[in-house]
Amino acid sequence: MVSTASASLASLWDEVSGTQPDPDVWVVVATLAAAAAVVVPRGLWRLSRNAITIAHEGGHGLVALLTGRTLTGIRLHSDTSGLTVSRGKPHGIGMILTAAAGYTAPPLLGLGGAALLGTGRITLLLWLATVLLVAMLVMIRNAYGAVSVLVTGGTFVLVSWLAGPQVQAAFAYAVVWFLLLGGVRPAFELQAKRSRGGAGDSDADQLSRLTHVPAGLWLFLFHAVSLCAVLGGGRWLLGL
Repeated sequence: MVSTASASLASLWDEVSGTQPDPDVWVVVATLAAAAAVVVPRGLWRLSRNAITIAHEGGHGLVALLTGRTLTGIRLHSDTSGLTVSRGKPHGIGMILTAAAGYTAPPLLGLGGAALLGTGRITLLLWLATVLLVAMLVMIRNAYGAVSVLVTGGTFVLVSWLAGPQVQAAFAYAVVWFLLLGGVRPAFELQAKRSRGGAGDSDADQLSRLTHVPAGLWLFLFHAVSLCAVLGGGRWLLGL
């Protein structure tokens, strides 16, 4: 029985960590167009931005844990805002990295996903995303956030278990393109709000208070990370 279980686990790991054939170029381009279609138009962006918020708040939460802070809860709201609460020193490198992780998380997740897809690891990408969403669900503290993460995670599970290889590949590429493109827009939105005198307690302003570095420089960092991720991730996805 032990040997059978070990063989099954080994077989499952081989399936998850193994490589799959790259999709046709037209699929990669079509998924790029589909991602742009839900990021660029204002109406669709109001809906799709919820997924970026999940990645944003998940980035705060993950880095809080990695830096030794105590994560107490995550909330996602219907206006696409969110809140991640952690306990620990109100200053220092842990707090700085946690605050900086929000706007940089979606593009960096997209870049990591592009790296996996560039090596043909489509199944591994889908499983890793599912694991991260399940872990995040445990920390959600409001109903809207729980439903959002459940729907998102459920979609990954259905595609991973029921869809064929071609559908899985198209879905994985669409998700990664969406993270890359969708990771660019929030920093520009934050910049626009701050120019109108709003968002006074944004991540950039919190980082400014923590580091005594102007918030504008933190905004520049957010822009630089997201744009570099698009360029680097796009090259991997397009096989350039």
